[in-house]
Amino acid sequence: MRTDPIIPDSRPTEAELTADRPPEKAGLGEDGVNVTADLTAEVADDWQDRDVVADSEAQPAQADSVPPLPKDLPVTIIRPTGGWRALDLREVWRYRELMLTLAWREITIRYKQTFLGAAWAIIQPLMTTGIFSVLFALLLGKGNEPTAGNVPYAVSTFCAMLPWQLFATSLNQSGNILIQYRSMITKIYFPRLILPMAAVLSSLVDFGIAFVALLALMAFYGIFPGWGLLTLPFFVALAVIASLSVGLWLAALNAIYRDFRYVIPFIIQIGMFVSPVVYSMESIQGRLSPWAWTLYSLNPMAGVIEGFRWALLGTSHGPGPLLALSALATTIILVCGMFYFRRMERLFADVI
Repeated sequence: MRTDPIIPDSRPTEAELTADRPPEKAGLGEDGVNVTADLTAEVADDWQDRDVVADSEAQPAQADSVPPLPKDLPVTIIRPTGGWRALDLREVWRYRELMLTLAWREITIRYKQTFLGAAWAIIQPLMTTGIFSVLFALLLGKGNEPTAGNVPYAVSTFCAMLPWQLFATSLNQSGNILIQYRSMITKIYFPRLILPMAAVLSSLVDFGIAFVALLALMAFYGIFPGWGLLTLPFFVALAVIASLSVGLWLAALNAIYRDFRYVIPFIIQIGMFVSPVVYSMESIQGRLSPWAWTLYSLNPMAGVIEGFRWALLGTSHGPGPLLALSALATTIILVCGMFYFRRMERLFADVI
């Protein structure tokens, strides 16, 4: 009876096929028919089929439906540039939807799983105003607080806390936003400049909530804004620009030098006392020499805060030269910060 041959792991030779047979019958079967050549041919055919299957598995055939790529297909290669770079604000404008999406994400993360939620935007400046009101009343006496004009000290300080809170929140968010989005920066390309911008835009929500509380506080004291309220959007825009100008520097420096994660809270704390937040410019202007007053006016938030008081509370005089010097310093810091950020942008994906 003839059976199918068992194929070994390695290709057998003709000598191995006839090794177990007696020499006189090595090539004969039961019926005297020569089967050595038949067995050798069958085993060789099976091994040939196995080799064909192995080759087909090693080199899978491509689908016939995929057309070949054209030879003139344009290829874009993105390489980091050296030295100073152009700002290319039109590219930032093309990514404006991503910037708004990231700003909304920052807002939702800030108040996610919080008990009081957006009420913190009112509690923080209100508690700060209350603490300094009590402190100056004890040190200087009731009615001698360093307020603006004849405005109650609580209203004057809370009004100044609005732009300062916008500035402080923007610095805290923009200074750490590059590290927060490190996985996104290292995987895809987009203008990194939109990240600090998104952080500043997300801070406007807290400003809007606190502004409603300020209007309620002004109504409680019987203070109503005059025509100067029409200039308030200008001061809000100037506060946003001042926040962005300093935030760009802190974001770039914190991405490269991690020491700045400890410097940012220190800057915010010191900046509050070198800005006319808990006191007015009227209370210190007469005590400063002309050069000291000029140096103080270079603070980007000095003119903004006094402008807020003038627009909402109708203080005796407007910011004037103080606003001009602050706006000049803000413009210089912003332009230099944008160019420095663009220069360091090529290093973010490697060092972050």
